[in-house]
Amino acid sequence: MPRPPLPPPPPPAEIQAWPDRGALLADRARAMRELGRRALGVPAAVGFWLYALLLVIGWGCVGVALQSFAEGMFPEVLVGVVFLVLGIGAIVPAAILLGLGVRRDRVIRERLRAWGELGPDPAVDAELRAPVRSLAWLLPSFVLAALGLWTSLGWSARALPGEDTYAEAAYFIGMGCVLWLVGLLGVLKAVRHYRWALRSAHTPTGAES
Repeated sequence: MPRPPLPPPPPPAEIQAWPDRGALLADRARAMRELGRRALGVPAAVGFWLYALLLVIGWGCVGVALQSFAEGMFPEVLVGVVFLVLGIGAIVPAAILLGLGVRRDRVIRERLRAWGELGPDPAVDAELRAPVRSLAWLLPSFVLAALGLWTSLGWSARALPGEDTYAEAAYFIGMGCVLWLVGLLGVLKAVRHYRWALRSAHTPTGAES
């Protein structure tokens, strides 16, 4: 089932036609609450971590393929081809979906800023800062990014010439980079929302400079 579209940005100033300030604030609150939910809510988190898991599984399949190719025998090579196809089939859609999520987050931030520029609404703005949800994104993402760095750099430091293969190097360093990149995306999402919330708390219009 396709997702419902994001709330649109407010109309340009020259065609705004709210009957009074209360109607404007009501529309502002509805739009910003929905944008905030779409940015940091449970559906966004579930989608993000499912795509991340798919990316990790895909790279795991690629690692099995690399190990199989290193054996150099026909049965292992055939198994490697199968796992390579499975890995690419998981990595490509996961990467595309994560990229679309990054673009959607940028649109959400722009629309939050546009609605915020219509004027302050302290109760709604305080609700949208969502410190608990921001922290729920930040902490696991930071742990995942740290795990990725430890996986790639730690393996590189322990690798021994003549004992560890190029296939192992590609697998562990690549897996570390995947974990680090996914964790970094989550950290940036939480930090950007926190910056917007912090600026809206100290700017009369709620705008993000």
